[in-house]
Amino acid sequence: MLIAVRLQKEIMFGLFKKDPAKKLEKKYLELMEEAMMIQRSGDIKAYSAKVAEAEEVMVELEKLKEDKK
Repeated sequence: MLIAVRLQKEIMFGLFKKDPAKKLEKKYLELMEEAMMIQRSGDIKAYSAKVAEAEEVMVELEKLKEDKK
């Protein structure tokens, strides 16, 4: 009975916790979209910098997913 109550509390309060992986995925997609717009404007240096920033976020995301396993 005690285990069931603890499990229920963990589930109940776990619903409101945000998944950090989803946050990083969203940030990665936003950065890549910004990079695309910069590329269209012809600023290759800024495009390269934005893609590098997005790749750093992807590395963090992959590390986070590996830690979950």
